[in-house]
Amino acid sequence: MKPVEGWTSVTVAQCCEILDSMRVPVNAEDRDKRIGEIPYYGANGLQGYIDDFIFDEPLILIAEDGGGFDEFATRPIAYHVKGKSWVNNHAHVLRAKEGFCQDTIFYALEHKDIQSFIVGGTRSKLNQSALRSIVVELPDSKPEQTKIAEILSTVDRAIEQTEALIAKQQRIKTGLMQDLLTRGIDEHGNLRTEQTHKFKDSPLGRIPVEWEIKSFGEILGKCGGVLQTGPFGSQLHSYEYVADGVPVVMPQDIANGISTANIARITEKKAQSLTRHRMIPGDLIFARRGDLSRCAVIGEKERGWLCGTGCLLMRPPAKMLSPRWTANTYRFHLSQLQVTVRAVGSTMPNLNTGILSDIKVALPSIEEQTRIENQLQAVDYDEVAVRNRLHKLCSFKTALMQDLLTGKKRVTALLDN
Repeated sequence: MKPVEGWTSVTVAQCCEILDSMRVPVNAEDRDKRIGEIPYYGANGLQGYIDDFIFDEPLILIAEDGGGFDEFATRPIAYHVKGKSWVNNHAHVLRAKEGFCQDTIFYALEHKDIQSFIVGGTRSKLNQSALRSIVVELPDSKPEQTKIAEILSTVDRAIEQTEALIAKQQRIKTGLMQDLLTRGIDEHGNLRTEQTHKFKDSPLGRIPVEWEIKSFGEILGKCGGVLQTGPFGSQLHSYEYVADGVPVVMPQDIANGISTANIARITEKKAQSLTRHRMIPGDLIFARRGDLSRCAVIGEKERGWLCGTGCLLMRPPAKMLSPRWTANTYRFHLSQLQVTVRAVGSTMPNLNTGILSDIKVALPSIEEQTRIENQLQAVDYDEVAVRNRLHKLCSFKTALMQDLLTGKKRVTALLDN
């Protein structure tokens, strides 16, 4: 594609000095003996900290091997560093030549599809000769390059601030969960303390005297709840998936809720043969493999969807367990510790109904569970709002990059002003 007027196609070798000869690898054992405050970078970013530096300037790094080149659209293939740094031999090191804006070169490379330049089988590699021949489009004018970088840097700062806010909200929620799931809220809406309320010793530590220690199995057995696995592989084959039909929730679909981005579907006829695995609002679905903290509460939107292979389904008794309180309690570190010590499987831990049944929880009344979950849900709503803002910022940056880094939208008017 021919560049627009006032723009030029240049290779990386034409616009950058390649400083690979200055890199020095340090193995993990030696780094452990040299821990310091200088960032140590590798193929995919920060690897740790070391006690000395090779570089002390802004640089662009791009993986030589092991980079996620096939994920260029959603994951950066290049990143920039500033100040003192140490770079190992798994990342190429670039410095802009005179007349070029380094930040603009970085943005031109950050999400560029360079898969045609990659060689190797199991471990992809970007040779220096291939790196030198990669072409980017840049304005002829350095001031125009700089203005593009300023605009994109402003969006990057907004993204970083939003990510920091999400991290802060998560820390707040962790502290709040610790308080609410070990001390609770009394009938007046006050957080209990040892100074104002009576507590007792328990296998899970100090808890309010009103609470009991019960296992999920005891609660479900006493009150007629349901706990079952998803369908076996022999009941549901991959060739039975269709483009449009009844969604089947798999472990990878479970996060804070249910993601439908890549969800599998089956025909209604096939779903009828798996009726016992259909879910209703208030059910909980758990991942049986991988990240065993993943669970989600089924809402009205997911009514009639199927609990898939690799998942567990719990239908908690309404008089004893609030679904959202149960989900938060399951994710709580005291419950996850019980899962971790018993999870079976050598290469990948697995959850089963026995482990889930045996998890002991500090059980408040159903009324107090509701008070607790309302407090936690308010924090979740705030986080969802900020995550939506982050998603919009990332989409905005993608659109800006497509416009500004192709010359489709020019910034010359901003320069005139």
